Amino acid sequence: MPLIFAKEGEANSIKKITGKEDTRLFLESLGFVAGAAVTVISCIGGNLIVNIKDSRVAIDKSMAKGIMI
Repeated sequence: MPLIFAKEGEANSIKKITGKEDTRLFLESLGFVAGAAVTVISCIGGNLIVNIKDSRVAIDKSMAKGIMI
């Protein structure tokens, strides 16, 4: 299921990243790789603030739809 549907505060594991290659590479540079743990901190208007590798990152709805958990 896409990350956009994850519950706030619940730890999830990334299964795969889909989408355009440049978007996938950008997400990889932020730590969004298969097997990484990701937790949604908050969701406002579809945009997410997530905790990944001890960092907080803000991503928009379109990027969150391409991250499968």
